[in-house]
Amino acid sequence: MASHENGEERQRFSGAHGPDLARVSIDEALANNWLDVWYQPKIDLRRKCLAGAEALVRMHHPQAGLLWPEEYLAALDEESLLKLTEYSLVTSMRHWTVFAESGFGLRLSINVPATLLPKIPISGLVAAYRPQSEKWPGLILELTEDQIVRDLPAIREIAKEFKTSSIALAIDEFGAGYSSFSSLRDLPFTELKLHALFVKNCAADVTNAAICQTAIDLAHRFGSVVVAEGIDAIADLQALIVMGCDFGQGMLLAPPLPKDRFLEALRQHSQRPRPADLASQDDNERVA
Repeated sequence: MASHENGEERQRFSGAHGPDLARVSIDEALANNWLDVWYQPKIDLRRKCLAGAEALVRMHHPQAGLLWPEEYLAALDEESLLKLTEYSLVTSMRHWTVFAESGFGLRLSINVPATLLPKIPISGLVAAYRPQSEKWPGLILELTEDQIVRDLPAIREIAKEFKTSSIALAIDEFGAGYSSFSSLRDLPFTELKLHALFVKNCAADVTNAAICQTAIDLAHRFGSVVVAEGIDAIADLQALIVMGCDFGQGMLLAPPLPKDRFLEALRQHSQRPRPADLASQDDNERVA
């Protein structure tokens, strides 16, 4: 449930954190509506349009202000993490209906700790709370690379189960885990997310560029798409486009936003004049 904002964005939103965050209770946060789900757009780099969004949980603490996940996640026990993950899943599906009613049928991505997958009734939650719309594109669950490779056989079985529930898996933070490029063929995924560490300065750093290009080529060979995380420089964005990267996220493209501000941004963008070659496409084609 972590995100990839830069330091300036974090400083702009966060307050002075005086209370002991180790004592933050998820039950208390849920009871008092301190939790919220924000959305960071995922941009189609080729078509230059919105392709989806990543759901990110935020906590509005009455004394500490707006908290990023890493500021309180480490202090949570497994039961609290389960509740937080369920909240993220259910809230995101409810928000999808709000977005769809405004004409934006986005496919949403959610971060889920791989260790919790066997303990959360994800298929049951999706069956109970999924939008009742034929246009619902399903969910993407993002699992970090290091977590996937720790128990690959179990992840494969879970991935098979998820297919019947319109749930796909993404490898998050690829490149910084323990697997090799050759192991990509054994990982059950439809989307690979390049770690921001390698995206940063990929336009000038030969090693980073080679890692990004190799990952992109291999993912495409296996029929998957690639998302570059943490794009914050125009030169890197241009380099990734040349490499054939499919999608991008980062502060250069769009910051995470609360639901209402995210929806307003979608509406404003949809009202802008479009290039002639895109004018004939409807909103669902451009954002789904």
